[in-house]
Formats: sequence, C-alpha cells, structure tokens
Amino acid sequence: MAFVPTERLHLGAEAEVWAGTWMGQDAVRKLRRPRKWRHPDLDHRLGHRRMMSESRLLIRLKRCGVRVPAILDLDPENGRMILERMPGLPLIEVLRDPTQSTEFISTVLHNTGALIRRLHREAITHGDLSTNNILVDEYGTASLIDFGLAAVDYEVERFGIDLHVIDEILGASHPEHEGAIDTLLDGYTAEETLLGAPPEQSGGAVPTAGEVLKRLDDVRSRVRYHG
Repeated sequence: MAFVPTERLHLGAEAEVWAGTWMGQDAVRKLRRPRKWRHPDLDHRLGHRRMMSESRLLIRLKRCGVRVPAILDLDPENGRMILERMPGLPLIEVLRDPTQSTEFISTVLHNTGALIRRLHREAITHGDLSTNNILVDEYGTASLIDFGLAAVDYEVERFGIDLHVIDEILGASHPEHEGAIDTLLDGYTAEETLLGAPPEQSGGAVPTAGEVLKRLDDVRSRVRYHG
C-alpha cells in the first residue's frame, strides 16, 4: 500500500489509526491490532470478518450518498484499510469550542440528526455514535466515521439504542448545550419528512423515524428505572 503516515490519530484496543497520504491524496490508515488473549487463528478470522463487514457497509452507504469515507485500499488478510480522510473536526471539539456561535451549533446538531436518519434509512446502525465519530466541516456539514461496530439491522430496538448513545453523550459531556439532543432529533425527524417513508430493503421494512423515537423514549425509561 502506498500510504505515507504523518500523524497518529488514535490508538485503541481494536485498531491504530494514522493520518497521511495515499497516492498523494489525504487519507487515513486503519490498522487492526491483534488481541493477544485470543487464539491467533480465531483472532485472525474474527478480525478479517469484521473488516470485511465494515468495508461492505461503507461501500453501500457511499453508493447511497451518505457522508462516510470512501475505501481507497483494503488488505483484510493483514488487517489494513485505507480510507478517504473526511474534512472537519470531531463534533466533540466543535461543541467544546467557546468561539462557535449558537446558530452554528444548532445547524451542526440538526445536520447530524439528519445524517443519522439517512444512515438508519439504509437499515444500518452505527453501534458507536459518539461525538468522536462525527466530523463537522466549516459549513456545519456532518460526516460519520468508524464503522467497526456497525451492522445491518431491522429491529427498532437497535436504532433506538443508537440514538440513546448520542443522547447520553450529549447530556453527560456537553451539558452547556442545553437542548442539544432535541435539536438533533428535530433534524432526524425533518430528514424523514423531506425524504418520505424509508424504502423497503432486501431484508425487510426499516423502522420509521417516529417508531425509532418512540423506542428511544422506551430505552430512556428503562435506563432511568434501572439506574
């Protein structure tokens, strides 16, 4: 792979992520890290399966016009993936920037909600909707990254949990932005109003935005009860 690394972006339990260039283009390299406690053969099979699943979902979403990185090169045998580097900063940094206007933050949150709904309309849940995995450019346009835990799903529960993750993070890590989740959910609903009912997928019917929001309320109630 003709990747020239310049800066390590993330070192996690599952993968090491570097920024750099690929064939002269800004890119990101995701290198899977072996799990030493697993048998090597099992670890290789699981890693290969996860990387193939992630790449298929990214290709599918890119074809549907969802703002996710394009795959530039893939070596699942060695656990390496080269991705387009999406523009912008992580949402966590944007929300913590005191120089950002209220209007810009509102636009960002609305656009983020709309993007998540577009993802869900393809019968795909992200699995880790944290403010680190949402990028925002200077115009307030949002992109999604890190699909290592993403999956095709048709159960409304999984979509509700997807939204509950970002709900909890906005409330716990960004309390200064009062009503942030409401603005995000307004964008989520507005996207469905704009596009109409979700199309039928090969695996079945995708839950509507209304059904997902109702399930989000159910998840919130269960968490409060058990908390």
